[in-house]
Amino acid sequence: MSSRLRLSVLDQTPVSEGSTSAEALRNSIDLAELADQLGYHRYWVAEHHGGGLVAGPSPEVLIGPIAAATSRLRVGSGGVMLPHYSPLKVAESFGVLSGLYPGRIDLGIGRAAGTDPMTTHALQRDRSQPPLDDFPQQLDELLGYFERSFPADHPLARLADSLPGNPEAPETWLLGSSEQSAIWAGELGLPYAFADFINPRGAANAEVYRSNFDADKRIAEPRIAVAVRAIVAAGEEEAELLSTSWRMAFDLLRRGRLIAVPPPEKAQRYFELHPEEREGGGGRRRLTGTPAQVRADIEETAAAYGAEEVIVVTITHDHLARRRSYELLAAEFGLC
Repeated sequence: MSSRLRLSVLDQTPVSEGSTSAEALRNSIDLAELADQLGYHRYWVAEHHGGGLVAGPSPEVLIGPIAAATSRLRVGSGGVMLPHYSPLKVAESFGVLSGLYPGRIDLGIGRAAGTDPMTTHALQRDRSQPPLDDFPQQLDELLGYFERSFPADHPLARLADSLPGNPEAPETWLLGSSEQSAIWAGELGLPYAFADFINPRGAANAEVYRSNFDADKRIAEPRIAVAVRAIVAAGEEEAELLSTSWRMAFDLLRRGRLIAVPPPEKAQRYFELHPEEREGGGGRRRLTGTPAQVRADIEETAAAYGAEEVIVVTITHDHLARRRSYELLAAEFGLC
């Protein structure tokens, strides 16, 4: 499988302790330039709100500078949390990006809030009532703009005809970590990216996607990418040490504490004081080790999903260690 397996990057724009969110944003552009040189297929940036641990609330803003700094990579969102937004505004933003960087822009759409309830409330334009749970209708409207599929007498049809960037449009993916997202992606005939790093027991959802796939809608065959969390280093012990940083950060996040990514030495001390949390990650899969070890784990995970592509998210305290992790992985898979 490895000869056909595509590798891509999901960048959550982590903020390291002792650094700033501005530096984290610049690191994202630096890492994208490296991924472009190394032969990764696509580079997606995440949407999270509330700051602290990560610094990427606006994928549509970050995608432009990354696409401008690279030449070959597909660049996109992993993803835009559609319930926060007007479908038209999302369509306009990604229409502009597609017009500027034709054939290179992806629009990954998600349903999750990407933040805590209070920040979700603050993001809403109308705070007098809870936001509507109308994700399928939002998604249908969004696709209608790009595909100009509104009936001729539909009041929104003229907006689709005047969308900026026409005739260019992004490649739209549905993102998820649940059975429901798999059903929607299949019924809509969209490519599907599953967040295994959130739900490591999701391989069955890949079959749900395939069994519900409608080839008459958009693409001829099911397409699945699986997103995993991985850290690669020259030695297994070094990789394990590097992994303690994000494990501590995510353990505290589960407890309601938002911190910047700590240095490994601090994280080690934390786990010495909290041995019950030593495994970290809340049961999530983590691929940590030497290049050969992580390659084997990636191939095993891809095979479980029947995925044609693996999207790798790596968080370390040291940006150079994060760069090195992607370098070692690219070399192991023969990307460069």
